[in-house]
Amino acid sequence: MKPFTRRWLLAGVLLLPLLTVALAAGPWHAARQNTYGWQFMTPDERVEHQRLMRGFATYQECKAYQTKRHAEMSERARAVGVVLEPSPESGCDKLRARGRLQ
Repeated sequence: MKPFTRRWLLAGVLLLPLLTVALAAGPWHAARQNTYGWQFMTPDERVEHQRLMRGFATYQECKAYQTKRHAEMSERARAVGVVLEPSPESGCDKLRARGRLQ
């Protein structure tokens, strides 16, 4: 193996734990596993939802939006005969716990 290749390989091995820690502490993001009604949202709605969730300054603003959106998603689900299960912890709660909301 060439010395140059060994250096890059060694650097990658040494930096991998740092990258893992950095990604784990990254911002919360809306995704299928943590967003109520994800399967009933269009791709554009998902992008807009993520943008809105990241833009709230207060917990009250976030909860007001979330309550409205949950009602909309519940209605879409009911229209096709699906009952959505509530999440054990809301995105607003997670954002507040991370200090992103007042």
